[in-house]
Amino acid sequence: MNVLLAGGGSAGHVSPLLALADRLVADDPATRVLAIGTSTGLEARLVPERGYEFHEIPKVPLPRRLAVDLTRLPANLRLAVQAAGTAIQLVDADVVVGFGGYVAAPAYLAARRMKRPIVVHEQNSRPGFANRLGARLTRHVAVSFPGTPLPHATRTGLPLRREITSLDRAAVRAEARAFFGLHPEHRTLLVFGGSLGAQHLNDVVPAVADDLAGRGVQVLHVCGTGKHVELPERAGGPPYRVVEYVDRMDLAYAATDLIIGRAGANTVSEITALGLPAVFVPLPIGNGEQRLNAEPVVAAGGGLLVDDAALTAGWLRDNLLPLLDDPARCEAMGRAAAAFGRLDADEQLADLVRAAALR
Repeated sequence: MNVLLAGGGSAGHVSPLLALADRLVADDPATRVLAIGTSTGLEARLVPERGYEFHEIPKVPLPRRLAVDLTRLPANLRLAVQAAGTAIQLVDADVVVGFGGYVAAPAYLAARRMKRPIVVHEQNSRPGFANRLGARLTRHVAVSFPGTPLPHATRTGLPLRREITSLDRAAVRAEARAFFGLHPEHRTLLVFGGSLGAQHLNDVVPAVADDLAGRGVQVLHVCGTGKHVELPERAGGPPYRVVEYVDRMDLAYAATDLIIGRAGANTVSEITALGLPAVFVPLPIGNGEQRLNAEPVVAAGGGLLVDDAALTAGWLRDNLLPLLDDPARCEAMGRAAAAFGRLDADEQLADLVRAAALR
């Protein structure tokens, strides 16, 4: 089977694309994968590093609403569709799979023109323009979260990298805590705001550092590159480790008992797949997709949800500290998160891709 994959710009699009590619090739080493993207997106580096073919297409900024006529887009949309069509011919694609973003729309249009099957995967609870367009062109639509408003949607979950799906947290917990300089036995809180950090978390969580230490809770705080955390002075007690960036998130997850962080699709999917309880603080800008990502997890009992503006030291004392004081409640939340999460999303999506290719 020959597959064209389209998704780029952010790690949120590229990570599931690579996870699917890995699964398809693992299932059948004869599978040929070609990914398209732009020269400035993460895909231009990450796809070749993973060993897959990459074909560049022009970047075309897309409108947020389908009501905008495609003819009003920049003229290079035609060039992007032509470039996507060239890529389809290069790999002789049996199926075209899109993950949203400005790379996917030209691929969908080219595939439709060339009568190639289309599979759409939407990572967020609120789909963007490209995938709303793509979902009009196919019946093969996969989503990460229940209730995502796309026609013909099947919930596969979000394909995750193997470092996460194969992680045995209990088996590597001691190694993980040693890696970050944490105590091997203390309960551990992980604070992180995604790859760029979250300054509001950096400002608020340290305000309860003494409260956490008094409960024997240590902290691993990923503040984001170039961001800063002001910690109160104190002598002794459980460590409060601050790092700008972590490239071993598998070890960070293995080290922790509870997470406080944002609610991007990758974050929510990884946390729930691993059965970790969490306090979700959705990013307060954008189209509200992060709150929608977290809501079904919270409704299932897998976490707490607090608006960014409502996250204060007082809220943490009233809500986070009692949760940390109740290990049985944390464990129950972890079980609920695991019941919601999907470890086999790559397999589910691969099955959908193969089914589409046969039609």
